[in-house]
Amino acid sequence: MALEKFIFRPGINQEGTDYSNSGGWFNANLVRFRKGLPEKIGGWAKATSNTYKSTVRALHAWVDLSLTKYLGLGATWKYYLKEGDNFYDITPIRLTTAAGDVTFSATNGSSTLTVTDTAHGAQQNDFVTFSGAATLGGNITAAVLNQEYQIATIVNANSYTITAKDTSDATVTANASDTGNGGSSVVGAYQINVGLDVYVESTGWGVGTWGAGAWGSSTAITAANQLRLWSHDNFGEDLVMNVRAGGVFYYDISAATLGTTRAVALSDLAGANLTPTKALQVLVSDVDRHVICLGADPISGSSRSGNIDPMLVAWSDQENVTEWEPLSTNTAGSLRLSAGSQIIGALRARQETLIWTDTALYSMSFIGQPFTFGINLVNEGVGLISPNGAVNTPKGIFWMDKKGFYTYNGSVQDIPCTVQNYVFSDLNESQAFQVFAFVNKEFDEVGWFYCSGSATAIDRYVVYNYEDNTWTIGQLTRSAWIDQGIFDSPMATYTTSNVGYLYNHETGNDDDGSPMDNVFIESSDFELGNGDQFQSISRIIPDIKFTGDGGSDQTINFVLKQRNFPGESLTTDVTSTCTATTTKIDTRLRARQAALRIESDDDNAVGVRLGVGFRIGATRLDLRPNGRR
Repeated sequence: MALEKFIFRPGINQEGTDYSNSGGWFNANLVRFRKGLPEKIGGWAKATSNTYKSTVRALHAWVDLSLTKYLGLGATWKYYLKEGDNFYDITPIRLTTAAGDVTFSATNGSSTLTVTDTAHGAQQNDFVTFSGAATLGGNITAAVLNQEYQIATIVNANSYTITAKDTSDATVTANASDTGNGGSSVVGAYQINVGLDVYVESTGWGVGTWGAGAWGSSTAITAANQLRLWSHDNFGEDLVMNVRAGGVFYYDISAATLGTTRAVALSDLAGANLTPTKALQVLVSDVDRHVICLGADPISGSSRSGNIDPMLVAWSDQENVTEWEPLSTNTAGSLRLSAGSQIIGALRARQETLIWTDTALYSMSFIGQPFTFGINLVNEGVGLISPNGAVNTPKGIFWMDKKGFYTYNGSVQDIPCTVQNYVFSDLNESQAFQVFAFVNKEFDEVGWFYCSGSATAIDRYVVYNYEDNTWTIGQLTRSAWIDQGIFDSPMATYTTSNVGYLYNHETGNDDDGSPMDNVFIESSDFELGNGDQFQSISRIIPDIKFTGDGGSDQTINFVLKQRNFPGESLTTDVTSTCTATTTKIDTRLRARQAALRIESDDDNAVGVRLGVGFRIGATRLDLRPNGRR
């Protein structure tokens, strides 16, 4: 036996063992399959050098009537609108105090200011903007006080602390002359309460921020002490948005001044009538243009109850965001779903809206008066793992529940998955609500970002190629994604230490100007015959197409690993560098079983290499029998 061609089966397969999957690929990172062949994924670069605060878990793109492009970003602490390269804070205000309700006190030598405001309703990390304040008499000037602050600690229901800063965000320390209280004209404008970066399973001790309640007391789950998830949709050129389990808001883009105007509660709009005050999700229906609130608070008498009904679907009058009272003269209405205990999420599809509860899937379609919408139970027994766990693609709807992957194109079908056990055996179920589905239409891919093991932040992904029916896996921290369309490339978000970045993906071959880390694909074990004899591998003939923009500096490594029995660990035997001009790699390996690993050589002892891209073809190995044992 001499040269043998190896074209491993496309896709990663970890449903069996690496020995039973002989002839296939077993593991990978930052590698995709296209037309059956593996290649390194595209790189990413910052869309703008500007940053935002906290973790973004929702992205929505649209254009206004003047064709200006906007991107909405729903974050843990705030809601932003991106226009051009700038992020504008449009977070709604929940409370504006009367002049004089707020006072300050300072301590000589300390940067901590105590703010007194009776029944402020704030939580740790909330944001408040002060205006009308006078100097305290020393370093704490009016300019220091009259700006936005993030609350450092909650003292009690009537007071909290902030850290004094100047307009450049540098800390300011009070001196002995700071004896005033800010004067009698101070106004505090409080933004809606921030949320959490982790999902909280239930009520009880430990829920909410430190010091927010009495020792040992329990706390009810609300939008303010739960994983912060936003939903949003455009109503014409304007934006409707909702904090899950919290308020419903509206942003009038034509009347707004970016950097000044904030979103307002739906109930505060002129002519608002029985608008929901709370919901689990908001979206706008296709064609007929009704605003739909899922898990809305029901109408009670002449007002809304203020308490979420997790199975209620309510909708506005057609083409009217402010009218929600069901009358014979309009199309507003509501109905309650029966299968499940709460609505998890919804997605607008072709001439229907799909609604998932924790145990079922419904289809909601416009049927006209007098009923407006008809809702049909499509499937019971399959739910949705998270509010962002479903995504629309050119091949239909794809989603993930707590046990598998599914698709809908008129009917529900499960998707056979070759990495299902790998994903679900390592999925942090307590953080399942963080799962974010995404589509990358250019490469026929749909995928899910998720938290693995005991991780409380997203650290992994799984991707399905719906044209080739192949799966791949990897490690990448992204909390939200939006495919190309309004914008030219897919975009995703990443946050570290509460500083957030927006990246353009499928851009170049690198990690924002640095080499990608740990790019590889590794085969399952292969052997001669039935493994009853040793094999000698003396030569590798690579078939690699370098696709990056790094020119002749592009290299990858071919790594041969070996073991004699399936129960042994693989050990690295040979690591060889391959360039565009490499014709053959001489090796010396003798073992019953061998595995081939191909990895990027972007950062090695020679130096950093940028612009490395590769596509793997048919590798040939010089295999010969080498005795029995």
